[in-house]
This record gives sequence, structure tokens and C-alpha cells, in this order.
Amino acid sequence: MRLVALVALLLACSEAPDAVAPAGRAVPPLAGDLVAGPPVNVPAQGQYIFRHWTFGDEPFWTDTLHLNEVIETGVSPATALAVGLKVDAARLPPGFLAGADLTSPATTVELLRRDAVVGVEAQVTADQHIKRLGITCALCHSTVDNSVAPGVGRRLDGLPNRDLNVGAIVALSPVLPAAVKAVFNSWGPGKYDAEFNRDGINSPVVIPPALGLRGVALETYTGEGPVSYWNAYVAVTQMHGHGSFSDPALGINIQQSPDRVTPVLPVLRAYQLGLNAPTPAAGSFDPAAAGRGKVVFTSTGRCASCHLPAMVFTDVNLGILHDPSETGMDPVRASRLKNHKYRTTPLRALSQHPPY
Repeated sequence: MRLVALVALLLACSEAPDAVAPAGRAVPPLAGDLVAGPPVNVPAQGQYIFRHWTFGDEPFWTDTLHLNEVIETGVSPATALAVGLKVDAARLPPGFLAGADLTSPATTVELLRRDAVVGVEAQVTADQHIKRLGITCALCHSTVDNSVAPGVGRRLDGLPNRDLNVGAIVALSPVLPAAVKAVFNSWGPGKYDAEFNRDGINSPVVIPPALGLRGVALETYTGEGPVSYWNAYVAVTQMHGHGSFSDPALGINIQQSPDRVTPVLPVLRAYQLGLNAPTPAAGSFDPAAAGRGKVVFTSTGRCASCHLPAMVFTDVNLGILHDPSETGMDPVRASRLKNHKYRTTPLRALSQHPPY
């Protein structure tokens, strides 16, 4: 059987139960009823969806990949932090880390019970077993400020987690073939391939930010669609949420009921559009060097001919996409998607991470 066929078989979605909030976290008004009616508080609901809504993806991560069992028996906090998972310090009581055994998987289970692992939702039983496990947008698109310890601090929504080794985490699953694990382990921290399970080609890219999106017509490196298009694609085809997504150009037509993705997309989008790129910290750059760089950017380097300063540093709002040959970019990724071209990446949050 071909590798891609194996992956497709393993990544099949199954029926999802209603989402269950982990112990110790209050659910905002109507959060459990988002699929049935409109939210009453867009910022609060959007933040909740971004941080905690799994789209009903627990069957995949629990029943298919069995990562709940892997984490419960073999992933200590030290290991979790080493593969880039982040801990929300606001969910921990004073002195928790100082008194915890950071080499014990039981401590990881307790962190999950406290809803302290960013982007991972778990239902933990009274006897400390992980019954259900799911992931959220925040897994890849949030980080922390490291104010307590490396990997532990206050949440920073929208910034990409460039420490996160998604491939290594998924490769812990006992059901994946060795060849698939080898591909996942080849990605490294901060990279992901959102098409591998569709076409079997291994060509990961860096995890993009989910902030500074306002005013940008098309998202993804190849300009596949607006924010909600990509949210839906990832929620259904990558996170394996219980929802619907269709794009005939990609040969995808997934229809699932109840749809736990489509009804929440507007509120999720509204929250993301409110996440602004952070201002560079005082003293974080040399103003004189920045001045010289501006000259290069706007004139001799011709950067501003595509990264248009007046249009959030991209020309995609003018309907422009670029052939790989224009900038010497690898044509492989563009060829895998429907536009076969690249979008000029907006230069957002450069003080925090590189753009590509």
C-alpha cells in the first residue's frame, strides 16, 4: 500500500461527541451552544474558540492515534516542554512547579486536568486517567512569554509556536507506520505540512502567525483563501474536527453532521482579526541600522515593490500572486495547491519571528 494511502486510512475521522470542558475552567455564556445559536460576547467567545474549542476532534487524537495513552504513561512535563508544548502559568496555583515532579507523566496529567497545557484539551477522570484528548487552534498559534520559566508563562495568542515539534508529537502514536513516523520526525520544531495527509509529499513550512490578519485579503503562503477558509481547512482536514469543508479544486468534499466547525468560523475570525502584531520592545533593535534598512527596503532592494507598506506589506490585496520563479522560491509547495503561485507574505511581528 502506498504511503499516502496508509496516511489517509489512519487520518479518517469518526463521529464526535459533544465537547466537554476540563475541570476547573468556566465556560463562557453559550459556549457549549455555539453550534445552535449566536454568541452573546464576540471577544470572549472568539477567545474561547481559539483557545479551547476542539471542533469535536477528540475521536481522532484519542481513539485513532491513542495519544491520550501515550501522554498518560510516557510524557513528563520535561518532555512536553522539550517538544515545544507551552504551559499557561495562570492555570497553576502558587508554588505548583516548585513542588511538582517534572519528570513524571502524572504531573503532565495534572497539568492537563488544570487546563494548563496551551492548545491541548483533556477530560481527566477522578483517578487521573486521560479519558478524552483534543487540540485547538492555540496549539500552533499561541505561545507564552516565559515569565515563570522557559515554556511557562502568560499566553500570547496569535504568535506562532516556533518551538513546537508537531511531527515529533504526532509520531509518538503507536499506530503510525515507521515510514510515516520518519516523515513526521523530519519536520523539526516550528514546521508543519498541512497537505501531507492529502498528497503524501513531504514539504513542511514554518507555522505562520495568526495575528495581524486584518486587511489581508488572502491567507496561507499560497493565497488559498481568506481567514475562515484556512480555519475551516485546518479544523476539518488537519485537526480532524467534526465539521464540513469542501474545495473541488483540491478534491476535498467532507460533510459531517453535526457541523462543529462552520457555525463558529465568524466569531473565530473576529477574534483573530483583533489580534494585532506586537510593538517591538524598547531597545530590541538599533534605530540607526533600522534607518539604513529602510533605505534598502524602499529603494535599492526593491522589497517595497511587493511588500507594499501602505497595504500591510503585501500586494495580495491587488489580486497579485507570484510565480515561484519570480523570487527563486521552491516550486514544490506552490505546485501542490490550486493557485500554483505564492502570496507576498505580510511582514507582521518581525520583532518576534521571521516571516517565512
